[in-house]
Amino acid sequence: MRIVVKVGTSTLAHANGFLNIRHIEGLCKVLSDLKNAGHEIILVSSGAIGMGVGKLSLKSRPKDMPTKQAAAAVGQCELMYTYDKLFSEYNHTVAQILITGEDVEDAERLQNFQNTLFRLLELGALPIVNENDSVATHEIVIGDNDTLSAIVAICAKADLLVLLSDIEGLYTADPHCDKSASLIPVVEHLTPEIFALAGGAGSELGSGGMETKLRAAQMVTLQGIDMVITNGARPEVLYDILDGKSVGTRFVGKVEEHDDN
Repeated sequence: MRIVVKVGTSTLAHANGFLNIRHIEGLCKVLSDLKNAGHEIILVSSGAIGMGVGKLSLKSRPKDMPTKQAAAAVGQCELMYTYDKLFSEYNHTVAQILITGEDVEDAERLQNFQNTLFRLLELGALPIVNENDSVATHEIVIGDNDTLSAIVAICAKADLLVLLSDIEGLYTADPHCDKSASLIPVVEHLTPEIFALAGGAGSELGSGGMETKLRAAQMVTLQGIDMVITNGARPEVLYDILDGKSVGTRFVGKVEEHDDN
């Protein structure tokens, strides 16, 4: 299978912005094992700004664009150094791809991105994709890595997109506020009622939330790609997902049928 795995800032970093070593080591080990088993893996990784916050000893995630870009420039170095080191321990080569909204909106640049992605997979590398936050502006920003991961999954013609976050999946209500909230294991249709279940933004260091995840699900399922939301604190659940077991919330991909009559 060709699998796109998106990991959020809340999984990669502690609340203070410093690296969550246990989580990232576990993630790299599982992804390396899945590659060894013959699967093609593409990782969409958040965390550059969050790690930059920690490295620069900032008190919180910056609000102004120049400081965000500075934090991203520092944090991206730390992020790729860590991935290169950990994946190398399992004899896997990583490749960094940074894109902006302009790369997605321009047909030629999007094709170049897609060509690079396919060639890296042919060469056995593990592409790691992130938004180029150090140069992105409000006008060219993709905005969140849930959306970016959906774009990558579609470009890569992936079989599955997995979003690893700080939540177990989609609930009938906010589980932090409503103890009676229950996990929804399967979503076959993204109805207005499903979208109404989305809350606000995610963690303080991150930029996503359930709403961006549901938009990502809408994008990929229309292309026939399944998507799963689950908790990134336990990356070993990826084994269960690939074994077809019920983990988190699965959104079922369906290709629209056209009437030729």
